[in-house]
Amino acid sequence: MADLAERAGVSTATVSRALSGAPGVSEETRQRIKDLADDLSYAVSPDAARLARGSSGRVAVVTPDVSHWFYAAMLDGIVTGLRGTDLDVLLYEVKEERERRRFFEELPARRQVDALVLVALPISDDEQRRLDLMGVTVVMAGGTLGEHPHVRIDDVAAGRQATAQLVRAGHQRIAMINSKGTWSLEYAAPSARLRGFTRALDEAGLEVRPEYVVHRRWGSHGGVQGMSELLSLPEPPTAVVTFSDEVAFGALRTLRRAGAPVPYAISVVGIDDHHLADMFDLTTVHQPVTQQGLVAGQMVHQILEKGDVSSPHITLPTHVVARGTSGPPPG
Repeated sequence: MADLAERAGVSTATVSRALSGAPGVSEETRQRIKDLADDLSYAVSPDAARLARGSSGRVAVVTPDVSHWFYAAMLDGIVTGLRGTDLDVLLYEVKEERERRRFFEELPARRQVDALVLVALPISDDEQRRLDLMGVTVVMAGGTLGEHPHVRIDDVAAGRQATAQLVRAGHQRIAMINSKGTWSLEYAAPSARLRGFTRALDEAGLEVRPEYVVHRRWGSHGGVQGMSELLSLPEPPTAVVTFSDEVAFGALRTLRRAGAPVPYAISVVGIDDHHLADMFDLTTVHQPVTQQGLVAGQMVHQILEKGDVSSPHITLPTHVVARGTSGPPPG
């Protein structure tokens, strides 16, 4: 700026006002300074400008994974929601348990950001207290965190919708392959979807048989194991709800290898509407993953701009997408 002021024959304060659009500079002088700035390829330092405003202009996004489709879709939505703003995004991946603990112990984003977006991340009470002490906006995308703003789906409703689809088809022996997380902290979604599963059966007057509810590690391999266990029962189920579509993919592989035609021998319904669900012709419950991220990004921008948001707690709807893996019970 000093170099530009010297060339223009004005003060640095005049240069600052000219480039920021502030009043007190003639249009002729403003244009001359802008032309000189273009000749020098000069750009205003964003860090200096943010320092003058008393903000960092950055948003930290904390996610357990950047490669998995769910988190990638959520990130895509967050970035889209912040596009066109003056906010930059810092990305923190906490894939392992020790990485998550270290992040909340050290909080590397403490002095670098104006807001924090957590993507479907389980948080302990102590970690929440540490976040509160940061004194920045915290938004949860894909879950809830106390009274902090959030955007999510109703996982109980999703589990109920998946199960009700099979009840309407006439099934009575309905099982569920639920998931366990890889961390010591419990994810909220598995227990919520299980409540939706049991609620739908209760509403239909059907028994929730303990042997029909299996818990396996999240992912397709868990689906392989869970379906193998269910097929080994003396009276296997005629239909299965899975915690997620990835679990359903593994379950379908087990059924294919066992020679059990789907849906004629057994029906399968997933939850999520994974981008590969259509290829597998999987009946599933659609959740708007990218939309959740988009709303979270817009929510952060609105809070930083206006200090508040009209709807801090948003639940987006889910719905059944009927495809070829579900049908009436055999016989």
